[in-house]
Amino acid sequence: MGNYQLQVTIDQDSGFCFGVVYAIDMAEEILAEDGYLYCLGDIVHNDEEVERLKAQGLRIIEHAELANLRNEKVLIRAHGEAPETYKIALENNITLIDASCPVVLKLQNRIKTSYDNKEQILIFGKHGHAEVVGLQGQTNGDALVFQDIAELDDADLPSRFTLYSQTTKSMDKFYHVKDELISRGYEVKANDTICRQVSNRDKDLPAFVVNFNKIIFVSGKKSSNGKVLYEVCRKHNPNTYFVSSISELDKSMFNPGDKIGIAGATSTPMWLMQQIKAELESY
Repeated sequence: MGNYQLQVTIDQDSGFCFGVVYAIDMAEEILAEDGYLYCLGDIVHNDEEVERLKAQGLRIIEHAELANLRNEKVLIRAHGEAPETYKIALENNITLIDASCPVVLKLQNRIKTSYDNKEQILIFGKHGHAEVVGLQGQTNGDALVFQDIAELDDADLPSRFTLYSQTTKSMDKFYHVKDELISRGYEVKANDTICRQVSNRDKDLPAFVVNFNKIIFVSGKKSSNGKVLYEVCRKHNPNTYFVSSISELDKSMFNPGDKIGIAGATSTPMWLMQQIKAELESY
């Protein structure tokens, strides 16, 4: 049998970024003490990990429910929140366990400073994404959010503005957007606020994925970063499959003796990648 077995390797640089590790550690600590904890929105864009924490007592609530809570502890996840959330918490005697990622907090502060300086602000990011909602909140909702340069074709833009980016956007795309706007004659003050932990994966993944017949990219379907990194993998190894859980694997996807690499998003838990590795090795 020997050489027929699948050879499976996990990319050691994949898995949680420090912002997510920080939020989950914080949640687990409080869950161990109190037995339950409210979290505003999904703690991480990975359903498997959310289920694991729910089993420990994590209660996911939406913003509408926050207004009805009193005298409780509520976790703010790595994506950060708009000022309005802090205001409601204060009014409702809610203790916020703030696990906002420091990279996101720094960006929020920079956007708020720009806004206070009366700069016109554009944010390159995904509409409705948790982080982006928090960023736009720093500008009283005035900043223009766009996720595709085509959205700006008919937009009535000021002649000069400040450009920011959601922290998990692709660096290449950000600089492409910046150059395109400058070439259209706008005066652009661009702030590259992309997280280096994320953008370094863009650089490291190509070197990893070329060593394998097939790549299993493990990520939640809601993860923005997952979409970006999946495309990076696919570009450098066309035999890349996007998988969210073990149930999406199928023996027929593989040939005996295939060398398989497993990679994941910044929101993909290592235990899930290990589970997928074990499953593949059992074929």
